[in-house]
Amino acid sequence: MQEDFEEEIDASEEQELFEHFHLVVDKGQSMLRIDKFLMNRMENASRTKIQAAADAGSILVNEKPVKSSYKVKPLDVISIVLPTPPKDTEIVPEDIPLNIIYEDDDVLLVNKNPGMVVHPGYNNVSGTLVNALAWHLKGNEFMEEKNIRPGLVHRIDKNTSGILVIAKNEIAMTHLAKQFFDHSIERTYQALVWGDLAEDQGTITGYIGRSARDRKIFQLYDDPEKGKWSVTHYRVIERLGYVSLIECKLETGRTHQIRVHLRSIGHPIFSDSTYGGAQIVKGTSFTRYKQFVENCFTLMPRQGLHAKSLGFVHPASKKTILFNSDLPEDFQQVIDKWRHYNQYKPFEEPDDTKLDKDSKKAMNAKN
Repeated sequence: MQEDFEEEIDASEEQELFEHFHLVVDKGQSMLRIDKFLMNRMENASRTKIQAAADAGSILVNEKPVKSSYKVKPLDVISIVLPTPPKDTEIVPEDIPLNIIYEDDDVLLVNKNPGMVVHPGYNNVSGTLVNALAWHLKGNEFMEEKNIRPGLVHRIDKNTSGILVIAKNEIAMTHLAKQFFDHSIERTYQALVWGDLAEDQGTITGYIGRSARDRKIFQLYDDPEKGKWSVTHYRVIERLGYVSLIECKLETGRTHQIRVHLRSIGHPIFSDSTYGGAQIVKGTSFTRYKQFVENCFTLMPRQGLHAKSLGFVHPASKKTILFNSDLPEDFQQVIDKWRHYNQYKPFEEPDDTKLDKDSKKAMNAKN
């Protein structure tokens, strides 16, 4: 059962990668297949395992995934990255401010700012939430057991904001992990998505797995052999013309679940560069409208997704508690801009394209 808990902890909204191997190829190295090259450089690594790692996109050369047939060249920088951290990973406490919304002897709830990585990984060795927690919880034995993921029962994307719960002792960790595994945790997200959804509410299901074309992203499949089962319930909060503000409730917690699900129904999250939301998906071709959208992207240069609320049974009191968080400033400002746009529609092309020049000038002056 503990393995099941760990799987649910890893099945989250973010897939950090940890560097397990790093090497710079010698200047005099002759060209050689990377699977053969690594067999001679790594202990206890068979060619089959190395090829499997390459197929999974875990072998990087100069920060780009390569196939096992790649020919190593002089001065190539080779890394092997995996979703599980090395056993000897050291967490350095850092005095980083945390937005704490609740804390007692058992649990700590943080409203994570967008842009903060949850724990150290490949290319993110410091400045993470875990580094901040290591500082804030100095003296807590549970946090100092060289655990690279101290107290984390779940996590969210670097560029997703919102609530995270952290267990402060082993009993709390076990209780919370079981609730996540049983899907009894109440989690709601708010997302700004492209388009006007046809229904006021709905459910998206499917099997989420890595994309065959790009191993860094995920997609929805009908085939259970290609991914893990996932369920997201959504309802429309506010319709804003070319975009909509919706609420999402997670029944499962797969990597990038909400982002993948919403893209699959043609409503990618606004400003989500990974899943097609950082371009104009809906709207007119009017130049001033394009500029308006670009201004929104500049204001919120990350996906419009926020972990709004989190409810669970407290591990000590056994009472159900629910926490809410406000939208971050960048998210709220973009919503306000769309509300204003939807009310006045200042940049719409006129329906009558045959208006004379004087009429068009008058309309532009009015806008």
